[in-house]
Amino acid sequence: MSHLSSLPPATTLLDAFRAFPEPVAPLLGLHETVMRGDSALTPGQRELIAAYVSGLNDCGYCHGVHAATARAFGVDEDVLAAALADLDSAPLEDGMKPLLHYVGVLTRSPSRVTEADAAAVAAAGWDDRALYDAILVCALFNFMNRVVEGVGIRADEAYAEVSGQRLHDVGYVGLSEVI
Repeated sequence: MSHLSSLPPATTLLDAFRAFPEPVAPLLGLHETVMRGDSALTPGQRELIAAYVSGLNDCGYCHGVHAATARAFGVDEDVLAAALADLDSAPLEDGMKPLLHYVGVLTRSPSRVTEADAAAVAAAGWDDRALYDAILVCALFNFMNRVVEGVGIRADEAYAEVSGQRLHDVGYVGLSEVI
């Protein structure tokens, strides 16, 4: 239910973007750079991080959309659920556990991120750029989770699937054409 009286009760993020268009182009450009730009992390891995952070924040809208997008990029749907339930025992590809641990700490209690957390990421084979890219995804989705929850945006599974496939197909700047 939208918390903004100018938006329909069953509002989507696209509805909010249409109602308040000024920041949309730079925001979508940032999303495109962070989520689809050059990186050691694949788009699927970045979408997995986005869905994981959103799951930790209990942001159902972002979690659902980005879990669907990650699946569209080939991420096994059971992996995300397992990571949220118990990261240590989750069947993740090599190197993802330390990255998800890092963004988990950064999401839950940012001041508690340590050099040891970064060292674990490096020991898993990631360079500083990969860690920085994971940090950017984490920061972006902590931001977006607060926008979505602040506005009161909700979506069902069917909407998440359609939106996730659309993000896979057209990326983030492609949303400008939808808006």
